[in-house]
Amino acid sequence: MTIDVQHQGLAPARPEFEVEPTEAVTIGDVERPLSLSERILSNESFQRLMILVVLIVVWEVYAIWLNNSLLFPTFTETVQTFWHDIRNGVLINRTLTSLQTLAIGYAAGLVCAAVFTTFAVASTIGTRILSTLTAMFNPLPAIALLPLALIWFGLGTPSLVFVIIHSVLWAVALNTLSGFRAVPETLRMSGRNMGLKGARYVGLILIPAAFPSILAGLKIGWAFAWRTLVAAELVFGVSSRSGGIGWYIFEARNDLDTATVFSGLLTVILIGLFVESIIFRTIEARTVNVWGMQR
Repeated sequence: MTIDVQHQGLAPARPEFEVEPTEAVTIGDVERPLSLSERILSNESFQRLMILVVLIVVWEVYAIWLNNSLLFPTFTETVQTFWHDIRNGVLINRTLTSLQTLAIGYAAGLVCAAVFTTFAVASTIGTRILSTLTAMFNPLPAIALLPLALIWFGLGTPSLVFVIIHSVLWAVALNTLSGFRAVPETLRMSGRNMGLKGARYVGLILIPAAFPSILAGLKIGWAFAWRTLVAAELVFGVSSRSGGIGWYIFEARNDLDTATVFSGLLTVILIGLFVESIIFRTIEARTVNVWGMQR
């Protein structure tokens, strides 16, 4: 008796066959060491450097084509002015004044953000308060608070610190709270099963798990603080006995010294690149990259 395989729903028998293994030489290299040129071209630092070189070349070519130093000085003129003001100490003093004010404001903003976030993580009402305050004040430009800062604190460092704290506080607090709330429940339960409580639970479980969001908040807060400080100094920039980098740019603008204006802007950019490419990338390399939380 024959059985109809198709009607019974069984798979038909397939004929057996043999395949000769292919020689590995014909496949090609599965893994091979990169050449020196390939290693250089794939290097991230080299790629970033090439981007900067291209931008500098475009800047120089456009300025030469425009041929008007009052409107757009060349990169060469800007670097000459930059080096001249570094040698005579003017640019160094102005930059140090700004960085000192920035450090005070940024640190105070981080402390305030830590207090708000702790209160928000500890209770539901704290979360509601932080969410409401963030929705109210985060969209408010810090530069809009300058008139109040002048009235309350006068002309000087306290006014600058006030607007910097406003720039840092809400961005850092919001990102930190989002990071804590995004910690998986399995990690929380693991910490409790290990008997972790209080500060050890926060330090060993919550903060490492939320650190990518915390680091993103620190970056955003830094960027907001730096540009707010420069903008504030452009408006009422004399703090203490000397102005900062913003006041340096403002004075050059009044003198129609465009090369010096560009020199000040170049300083702002270089400091931003240093903080982002050296400080924050070092923190990333030693934390979230080592932990395998981001690539």
